[in-house]
Amino acid sequence: MAEEPKNGDAVGSGVGGREADEEQVVNPWEVTAKDGGKIDYDKLIEKFGCQRLEEPLVRRVERLTGRPAHVFLRRGVFFAHRYLQDAFKVPLVIQLTDDEKCMWKNLTVEESKRLARENAKDIIACGFDITRTFIFSDFNYVGSAFYENMVKVAKCVTFNKVVGIFGFTNEDHIGKISFPPVQAVPSFPSSFPHLFSGKDNLRCLIPCAIDQDPYFRMTRDVAPRIGYQKPALIESSFFPALQGETGKMSASDPNSAIYVTDSSKDIKNKVNRYAFSGGQDSIENHRKYGANLEVDIPVKYLGFFLEDDVELDHIRKEYGAGRMLTGEVKKRLIEVLSELVERHQRARAAVTDEMVDAFMAVRPLPHMFS
Repeated sequence: MAEEPKNGDAVGSGVGGREADEEQVVNPWEVTAKDGGKIDYDKLIEKFGCQRLEEPLVRRVERLTGRPAHVFLRRGVFFAHRYLQDAFKVPLVIQLTDDEKCMWKNLTVEESKRLARENAKDIIACGFDITRTFIFSDFNYVGSAFYENMVKVAKCVTFNKVVGIFGFTNEDHIGKISFPPVQAVPSFPSSFPHLFSGKDNLRCLIPCAIDQDPYFRMTRDVAPRIGYQKPALIESSFFPALQGETGKMSASDPNSAIYVTDSSKDIKNKVNRYAFSGGQDSIENHRKYGANLEVDIPVKYLGFFLEDDVELDHIRKEYGAGRMLTGEVKKRLIEVLSELVERHQRARAAVTDEMVDAFMAVRPLPHMFS
């Protein structure tokens, strides 16, 4: 989904908060559907003022870059960070909100900062170009021009408005209420004078999951009032839990997701035991009726991670017609995930503390547009 370019953005509608008659709650800290059902993305698009990222825009990206669209674009997931950087040769600024984690997860400042550096290692392992990438953590970077922009944003958003956007209550501490400007101002080039001095009219594209939309609806509303361009957004759907789309990934349930720290044995066990199948209850019925692809998690995961469109289409057709069995589909998914995770683990093992320091160093990037 992409943020719709409009003259005004409604920010006080309460769609990020919790209301008694809401069928689903989607905000940066809570994602729940009514009665444990699926998230209705059409309703989110309508409420958040977004529009679907449809085929003509994907084809336009391909024309501009001269290369096929990333699998996440052409299958409607949304985007890929490194694809955008590779294809368009643009600078990438990555914010690590260690302060948010400290306030919402009830972690110490020290632990939040440690986790941010661990997150940075996973990000660097994805292969970003250090000559075009600046990673920063809020605890280490916020101040000077960045803080000046925070104050400008904060003065434009009333308490009633921030409650309407985010659903804060009287029980929330003031740290939570004051946080939204921190996530808003990386949208503005002037927050990074070491990178974009004199380039205040640059436009920012923000890739994120749609639960982060409330932050940037607020930002888009405020930006013209303080003399800045509105950021554009490209937003993803949520990744389903292994147990099914009505389930929820949870850190307290390690079997609800595949982790980048999992071994091949772990992946095989999780997929075979926990990945919800849309196959029938017997081989005979499966051959007769085929699989229900709408609920089948292995097929959905292959839609994220199997890059070969022809093979994916073949699996969907054969499995949906009952000519391919659940075990065969799960076997292919195990192969795909094991290869991906092992590749990431090798890359992450090569990331040193010195490399993290280099990516997070406040420095100019003289070749970021070349």
